[in-house]
Amino acid sequence: MNIVLLGPPGAGKGTQARRLEINRGMVQLSTGDMLREAKSSGTAMGNKVAAIMDAGQLVTDDIVIGLIEEKLESGHKGGFIFDGFPRTLPQADALGALLEKHGSKLDAVIEMRVDDEALVDRITARSTCADCGEVYNDHTKPIPADGKCTNCGGTSFSRRADDNAESLRTRLMEYYKKTSPLIGYYYAKGDLYSVDGLGEIDAVAAEMSAVLDAT
Repeated sequence: MNIVLLGPPGAGKGTQARRLEINRGMVQLSTGDMLREAKSSGTAMGNKVAAIMDAGQLVTDDIVIGLIEEKLESGHKGGFIFDGFPRTLPQADALGALLEKHGSKLDAVIEMRVDDEALVDRITARSTCADCGEVYNDHTKPIPADGKCTNCGGTSFSRRADDNAESLRTRLMEYYKKTSPLIGYYYAKGDLYSVDGLGEIDAVAAEMSAVLDAT
């Protein structure tokens, strides 16, 4: 099963993707992670990515599609979770063509709906485990009293420098300008499902499972 997770920064896509990896044996394909992995790989593609990123330039769609194709060719019976790609309509077309080329398709596109102001409140209270990426929140899921991550036992936590109200509103505007048209695109294809991204983590996971079980 192949799915796309849609939602603005901080909607919880990474958290839910990790749940799906554990519970359904799927593999998360995060654009950022793939680019960082490629940059340090030493391969021809990786060297190309490193040169572009070191120059402060944007990686082209063709390169990202190439990295995704490498992952598809490696094969994985549990399917893939596309997180951070596609971001634009041309990228959505490219992903659809790539999956078709490999005899596959998207089974569902799950939109994590949020209220912007509630999202800003959530993200400005967010911390992340430096070792495994587990996300904590000062209000709803505080770092354990013993200072150890419940997922990996790590003791180092960080906050993103741009996890502040002003930066978040800028990132939200960028999302709505570029990525939100995908909601209409996938709705027209009959692939779109929506869940409440601001619900409790377990509740959101249950909503997603219900969608996937029904597709």
